[in-house]
Amino acid sequence: MTTASPVLYLFGSAAPPVFDVAHVIASAQGRGWTVCLGLTRTAANWLAPQRTELERLTGYPVRSDYKMPDEPDVWPQADVIAVAPATFNTINSWALGLTHDFVVGVVAEGIGKNIPTVAMPCVNAAYARHRQFDRSVTELRDMGVRVLYGEGGFVPNQPGQGKPKEYPWHLVVDAVEELAEAR
Repeated sequence: MTTASPVLYLFGSAAPPVFDVAHVIASAQGRGWTVCLGLTRTAANWLAPQRTELERLTGYPVRSDYKMPDEPDVWPQADVIAVAPATFNTINSWALGLTHDFVVGVVAEGIGKNIPTVAMPCVNAAYARHRQFDRSVTELRDMGVRVLYGEGGFVPNQPGQGKPKEYPWHLVVDAVEELAEAR
């Protein structure tokens, strides 16, 4: 399956900014991207009322589970992968190679396939203080993932003081463009 435009796999975890994913899809499409949306199971549950609209918007099924081995892949191959919002669990599972989740499995394999990948966490400051989180961010960066965290990326808020409408989605879409141009 091929498309005339480059293909972006956009993967989201269950953090409040995921509710704005339709706007991100439209932004990427406005820049010429074909977008395929994958969600962690919890994010898929959160967005279940929007699923039909998201599938209409992308033209592809929203995926949150692995396909059966004998089923054809319904998505075209990715040119770039973006993982945002990426929760504490997603970042740590990915860095450790724990692929129990469809999203983590695809992005872990994407590293081995040399697919340019950007991730932007969405964690509160309490999670960010956990030693494994910094180790995981470093590990992903060492594997070639562009992690938008800290200055110039996502900066954590204190627990309970999140500002999902201020999540810097534009940085993700800009990074996707930069990765594609560098390829």
